[in-house]
Amino acid sequence: MKVWKKNMVAAAVLVTVCAGIYVNWLYTEKNTAVALEDTLDAQKVMSDDTLVLSEDMSAIVSGEDVATTATDYFAAVRLSRQQARDNAVNLLQEAMAYDGTKEGGTKDTESAMQLDEIVKTALSEAQIESLVIAKGYADCVAYMSGDGISVAVASPEGGLQQEDVAVIADIVMSQSDYDLDSIRVVEVQ
Repeated sequence: MKVWKKNMVAAAVLVTVCAGIYVNWLYTEKNTAVALEDTLDAQKVMSDDTLVLSEDMSAIVSGEDVATTATDYFAAVRLSRQQARDNAVNLLQEAMAYDGTKEGGTKDTESAMQLDEIVKTALSEAQIESLVIAKGYADCVAYMSGDGISVAVASPEGGLQQEDVAVIADIVMSQSDYDLDSIRVVEVQ
């Protein structure tokens, strides 16, 4: 009697799964592929012989609205840096969780030290950026690496002068362990 009940349950499950597959097939058959031009704005589709620039790209090419494009540059760099840092933190946290689940796993692992280093670097970069902006520059992005630090600064009206570079280098040296040879200051127009 038990074998008969098991077979009946298995048959019921099989019929239910097959019915679900059939219903899914019916609904997806009705949805045919739609042409790309129907789903997107016709101006956003690039044909073989024309290239339509977006408003942002045309402003960059023509040199119009330089302040907006410079602001976009700084925002894009910050976003890219933050995404890369978030990915690294996630990987390190997963490694730390894996180390913790293993027998004899300790909290003081190499992953924890790397995570601590990422936090210290992010804090130093934020402090440098804040101090440079506090000195009167429109915007700034700092990026620390093992071999040095790069500081991108929005170009002041007269351009970046030697005095400006000295002020920025002084801020960097006071907030980090880098010497003058490891500091690169880049002017963003």
